[in-house]
Amino acid sequence: MHRPVPAAAYTEMSVTSNFTFLTGASHPEELIERAAELGHRAASIADTNTLAGIVRAHVAAKAAGIPLAVGCRLVLTDAPPLLVYPTDRAAYSRLCRLLTLGKRRAPKGECHLSLADLFDHEAGLLCIVDDPEPDTPERVGMLRTLCEVFDDDRLSLAVAHTCSGGDRQRIDRAASIAGSLGIPLLATNRVLYHEPRRRALQDVVTCIRHGCTLDAAGFRLQANAERHLKPPDEMARLFADRPGAIARTVEVAERATAFSLDELRYQYPSEACPPGMDPTAYLARLAAEGAAVRYPAGVPDSTRRALDYELALIAELGYEPYFLTCYDIVRFARARGILCQGRGGAANSAVCFCLGITEVDPARYSLLFERFISRERREPPDIDIDFEHERREEVLQYLYAKYGRERAALTAVVISYRGRSAVREVGKVLGLPADCIDVLAKNLNGWSETASEERVRELGLNPHDPVMRRVIAISGELVGFPRHLSQHVGGFVITETALSELVPIENAAMEDRTVIEWDKDDIDAMGMLKVDCLGLGMLTCIRKAMALVDARPDRREHLPLSIAHIMEEEHSDDAVYDMICRADTVGVFQIESRAQMSMLPRLRPRRFYDLVIEVAIVRPGPIQGGMVHPYLRRREGGEEITYPTPEIRAVLERTLGVPLFQEQAMQIAIVAAGFTPDQSDGLRRAMAAWKRKGNAIHRYGEQLIEGMLANGYPREFAERCFEQIKGFSEYGFPESHAASFAILVYVSCWLKHHYPAEFAAALINSQPMGFYRPAQIVRDAQDHGVEVRPVDVHESDWDCTIEGGAIRLGMRLVKGLRQTQADRLTGAVRARAVRLGRFALAHQRGRRGDAAGARPGRRVHLARARPPAGALDGQASARCGDAAVRAAPRARRRHREPPRGRAVAAGGA
Repeated sequence: MHRPVPAAAYTEMSVTSNFTFLTGASHPEELIERAAELGHRAASIADTNTLAGIVRAHVAAKAAGIPLAVGCRLVLTDAPPLLVYPTDRAAYSRLCRLLTLGKRRAPKGECHLSLADLFDHEAGLLCIVDDPEPDTPERVGMLRTLCEVFDDDRLSLAVAHTCSGGDRQRIDRAASIAGSLGIPLLATNRVLYHEPRRRALQDVVTCIRHGCTLDAAGFRLQANAERHLKPPDEMARLFADRPGAIARTVEVAERATAFSLDELRYQYPSEACPPGMDPTAYLARLAAEGAAVRYPAGVPDSTRRALDYELALIAELGYEPYFLTCYDIVRFARARGILCQGRGGAANSAVCFCLGITEVDPARYSLLFERFISRERREPPDIDIDFEHERREEVLQYLYAKYGRERAALTAVVISYRGRSAVREVGKVLGLPADCIDVLAKNLNGWSETASEERVRELGLNPHDPVMRRVIAISGELVGFPRHLSQHVGGFVITETALSELVPIENAAMEDRTVIEWDKDDIDAMGMLKVDCLGLGMLTCIRKAMALVDARPDRREHLPLSIAHIMEEEHSDDAVYDMICRADTVGVFQIESRAQMSMLPRLRPRRFYDLVIEVAIVRPGPIQGGMVHPYLRRREGGEEITYPTPEIRAVLERTLGVPLFQEQAMQIAIVAAGFTPDQSDGLRRAMAAWKRKGNAIHRYGEQLIEGMLANGYPREFAERCFEQIKGFSEYGFPESHAASFAILVYVSCWLKHHYPAEFAAALINSQPMGFYRPAQIVRDAQDHGVEVRPVDVHESDWDCTIEGGAIRLGMRLVKGLRQTQADRLTGAVRARAVRLGRFALAHQRGRRGDAAGARPGRRVHLARARPPAGALDGQASARCGDAAVRAAPRARRRHREPPRGRAVAAGGA
């Protein structure tokens, strides 16, 4: 990049990005790029009590070729704002520990720190007092104390021309105080945005922060549009009478940029490897042992070659501890009886398959290991592991217990404004009528579409109205702005040393959770390990269903049911595929939606790979890429299947010449356009992000088309391939991911076909999950010949159970009843049955409900015991099902489904 050479040397040291939420009005990348364009000696970012945006700034600074000063604005409880900049790796660690201290003692999103806390961590930090009014007696005393602590010329006093009146007098007073204490002045512009045009957006986010309209904001807004990055020559002109304040910015920046985030060295935890053992040898041994289990008849030569290749690359990049950590997590889960399965990029790995982390044999599908690990990219692999959603917390707490809160935490997720939320917030601030806001927001397609003149006109609104024009313009700028940090659903970062020396840690909103400030992209850029411990409801359902099946009298002599056992018979069980082809898939995994059900009779899956395609094809990516109909026509014999070369045939033959998966797009780039495997992975990343991060996909597209033309492919074929590849930006599936999910598709279908009662009971017991409510699940089970017995205080447990092949509905389906209350109810009734010998039906409002602690208005009418003559028989027993009937319509009333959360009562009567 060509950078101007200004007459004056200057660096802006007080820069607030939009990671000071609803205050800064520019992205870190915009601020860095603008500083480079203006010819600043260095760039800086100093957000309030956070380093959340610093990695993005670091990546942008490296791309722009400008040094970055890593900073933070500390807002303390007993001092004015202070800008601090570490000068070396040790000082950066102290800053992270300081921020962690303030965040861990405060609620989520807050940071409580005092001057005393800063003084305990001050070594190696440069400090700039950013106080507009430093001339009060108490502030002068504080400055004197800061001088004593930040010795070695590490303290500066910031001054700024705000162009709002009285600047000269304020700067003169500050200079007098600084001169008396020996503190150098430092010129700043207290930047909030990179260009003056962002002033309007900054006003809007200020109003959002304060919850007011623009008309009512008053002095909460900035006086003018001067809080932007200014050229060095303009800053020198403003401070012509204080040249030392300009020179001081360069001195401080040179000392601050002596530290770079590139100095951070992430270390993988070593606990997963037994003491005294070499991680490389231990991983190779585990892989060999796992291969012997996976292939009892002998390891295929192709798999052996894949293992050797992968193990060599893993050793070269030093990733052995990462794989061992994932293996340890999976081993823990299975030892506790928790179903789990790896997916995503890890399913491309033979090592992961042999370690038991994934269940997909990559040799079966010609998957690309380079999608998982890249030598050129040198980023750590990212393994996603699904666990039963009801028991995932056990795994998370295992990680916290093993590595400690100081070494393990969840990654953050940056919650950003999307089209609808941006329109709503901006419309409120600008005073747009509420009905107009609703019409505009509700009719934006998806979360990413922004308001436009055409869209406004289509909705019958006036796009030329001055307020509407401002809403359109400002909401478009607000889209993509961070709103707050949330916790990742399960992305864990684990370190060998204290994690708080790499990145600040804060409390999550959930109890017993801690979160780092960086998100997935940040930790990828910093080369940090992340293991995704995700929750999947279908795994819970499958485990519960298999337990119910194993409890059947006719299976007591059999080995316990397992996913592996079910998949062994997959190729010979035509009845399961018949059920799938009929779209009889209510409640099963992935193929239960209406869109999937409408596709099943056309695709007619007859083997496992058909399920892989079914999982992937009903997605926006293949649909937008124009892949669905050509594939179906070719599958039905209505269109000829052609391949321009044998190389393309080898890539696309299994999908009838249509690229349906990300891996196929990568393979086409390799065999047809001469891409290296690492370049093809860059294409994959561009596919996933081109609408969010610019036109990288088009650069790769040019390279792809030119490479294919150079290798003799027709331009029409090359351009069609690129258009199909571009369609993956709309959420296309990797084949490895689809194959992992297809296993659960088949297992859930197998259970539904062979054991419909157990599957339906397990599905209800695993709620909430999936598309269907309990009433619909009950109805579907009845349609398959399953007897469903209503809730009965004599017989029902909390969960649904199996009684002689019938489903006994559980107390969990009674509205307003918690499990603790149900346990007390059944315990009391059954204890009374033991004493009195039989039950009679006597509904008495409140007596049993109150005893169980049920809330007024939600009492459950239960059977009351009494001892009339005659023996107890099942027909005479009182039924709690009658109460459930009063609480909600019967599931048999098919044209009137109960509202979500209400009790389900269904019986065979």
